[in-house]
Amino acid sequence: MGIQISDIIPRKEITLKELNGKILAVDAMNTLYQFLTTIRQADGTPLMDKHQRISSHISGLFYRNINLLQEGIKLVYVFDGKPPELKFQEIGRRIEAKEIAKEKYEKAKSDEDVDSMRKYSQQFVKMTPEIIEESKELLEAMGIPVIQANGEGEAEASLLARNGKAWASASQDYDSLLYGTPRLIRNLTLSRKRKTSSGAYVEINIELVEFEYLLNHLQINKDQLICLGILVGTDYNPGGIKGIGQKTALDIVRKYQYPVKIFEYVKTNPKYEINFDWQEIYKIFHEHESSTTKEIIFNKPDTEKIKKILLSRDFSEERINSGLEKLNTLLEKAKQKTLF
Repeated sequence: MGIQISDIIPRKEITLKELNGKILAVDAMNTLYQFLTTIRQADGTPLMDKHQRISSHISGLFYRNINLLQEGIKLVYVFDGKPPELKFQEIGRRIEAKEIAKEKYEKAKSDEDVDSMRKYSQQFVKMTPEIIEESKELLEAMGIPVIQANGEGEAEASLLARNGKAWASASQDYDSLLYGTPRLIRNLTLSRKRKTSSGAYVEINIELVEFEYLLNHLQINKDQLICLGILVGTDYNPGGIKGIGQKTALDIVRKYQYPVKIFEYVKTNPKYEINFDWQEIYKIFHEHESSTTKEIIFNKPDTEKIKKILLSRDFSEERINSGLEKLNTLLEKAKQKTLF
């Protein structure tokens, strides 16, 4: 879900050229969900091979990453580990929402309502262990480093950026900002349009959010930003505090400044009701430490393995060869650069 603070976040549009030579730590699960929800047939059916295995993630990872690599961008994919216990409630809510969406999809299917089928099919996407392992296998075959976090992937990606191992974290969600990523990249794709659940297309551009500029613009510090996120709602307290939106939350953290005073005000104000332990949530964002010591190593792509993976999923050999030709061109350029 992610924290809903888009109305107050200053961001600027950038081009892929501005990311040339940069290392980006990608929130892997966030990206995979994008592929699983968008790479589908007109009726919402995901891309599948002849054995009815979902291949939307394979297609997205192969073609998008080749295009990004061609732009000189270095990618590191960070995968989620075990979520904090506080997130279990949100996970349960998501499972319930998926079941409801699935029921609506079946109803639309029986009514032959293709538009509704497409809409609801995107709402009960399930991330399976097989999808995760297949994604890691393809990424590693492409020479793209994979990092397995012990906890939240976006937290680990943010820490890689904070420690200078990556230039920025890449995710659609703004949660990375609460973990203190120095830069957040959104809409990391070559496509200029995105299809919505209704079937319409919207213009999209790559966006950069710079952490220090954000704090200066909002006139708050990191601790206050975390409190703001908790007030409007995070994955650990979905919905936040009823009656407090983004702008009201910003006013409150500016006025009361310190976490204890901010939540004392909320607790003593009869307009609001707080039913969660804000300090536990605050600690998750404030005290996150690296869960891995794995070094980032960019290996040479294994083109034979890539081809074997894609052919086993019924991908067109012509398109595979076209993609691999681009990878080989990149390798040749890298060799020439090393020689010089």
